[in-house]
Amino acid sequence: MRIAVFAALLATSSLLHAESIGSVNTVFKLLGPDHKIVVDAYDDPAVNGVTCYVSRAKTGGIKGALGVAEDKSNASIACRQVGPISIPKPLPEQEDVFDERLSLLFKRLHIVRMVDKKRNTLVYLTYSDKLLEGSPQNSVTAVPIERSQPIPVK
Repeated sequence: MRIAVFAALLATSSLLHAESIGSVNTVFKLLGPDHKIVVDAYDDPAVNGVTCYVSRAKTGGIKGALGVAEDKSNASIACRQVGPISIPKPLPEQEDVFDERLSLLFKRLHIVRMVDKKRNTLVYLTYSDKLLEGSPQNSVTAVPIERSQPIPVK
């Protein structure tokens, strides 16, 4: 039973997939890959024309190569309009649009979309959490939408 639950958790590890944009090495490791800062792009699945770019630390070395390293909680986010914006259906006022496993079992990176109705703006927050404790380190960005196109909210 425990194995089935664990497999289900791994299978649902993300709501959408990141596209790798690039990386830079920060620490040379003799064995295994170097420590890096990676930049990934995430297209908002509910808002056409918005992409979020997230930079974060990725641990290398032997643990990183084996997939058992725990990445740092530091992350930065910048979401931008990359095409005509369309919102096919009403959005919740707040929704997880992405989450990714950062360690073998317990740590996850989240991107949350919030709707600022007063300013007609989409606000994106990135943070990481653990099963028992989270991190206060976070980053926020916003994408204003033209007033002529009110954001539909559930």
